[in-house]
Amino acid sequence: MQLFFHEHTNEDHFDLDAEESKHLIKVLRKTQGDRVHFTNGKGSLLHCVITEANPKKAKLRIEEREFTPEDDYYIHLAISPTKNSDRMEWMVEKLTEIGVHEITFMESEFSERSHLKLDRLEKKIISACKQSLKTRIPKLNPVRPMTELVQDKNFDTYQRFIAYVDKENDRHLFDKTKVDNAYLVLIGPEGDFSKQELQLAFDNHFLPCSLGKSRLRSETAAVAAIHTLQLKNNLKEL
Repeated sequence: MQLFFHEHTNEDHFDLDAEESKHLIKVLRKTQGDRVHFTNGKGSLLHCVITEANPKKAKLRIEEREFTPEDDYYIHLAISPTKNSDRMEWMVEKLTEIGVHEITFMESEFSERSHLKLDRLEKKIISACKQSLKTRIPKLNPVRPMTELVQDKNFDTYQRFIAYVDKENDRHLFDKTKVDNAYLVLIGPEGDFSKQELQLAFDNHFLPCSLGKSRLRSETAAVAAIHTLQLKNNLKEL
């Protein structure tokens, strides 16, 4: 199955813009009467038929709607962006495929970058959703100060973790989490968190956690954390 994305699907009919129309009609050679699948990124899988195969403005009719309920758990990752923007694009793509619900970029003391092209990252996320057949698009947030994030009372009901490099920090994230919870995991920059930042996190009830014995790049640590939380929650069904 191929999956396409269109945000506005409240009506039974919708039109595609010129770029999407060209891709559907010219590149994929879809014609009038062909059936295709769309999602609005909010849990809906739409079974559609092409009513007008116009490469500049294709028209579609929704014949059936399926709805995917939300997960019983919620994974929010906060990470300091790296200097290399390509690595952040790779990261959001892989996190989407594995199954993250929300991503916040975080400015910490040793952060290497404070500005990101969120529109480009959002396109990577949408592309990853289509590739991995996901009907829910993760929420992407702009850069936010780490000191502000850890003191946000909206996360009081979350299981909160901070991953950092320390020989004494050897208890794995998998062992510390409980299933069917909301989680917030902090991943620092290549230079890690400062001592003051770690203490601030601890003072606000963040638990230290390990992601294994290897020293990981920031984006690799993010992938490891999200995979760990997905594994923990999916194992309950086995």
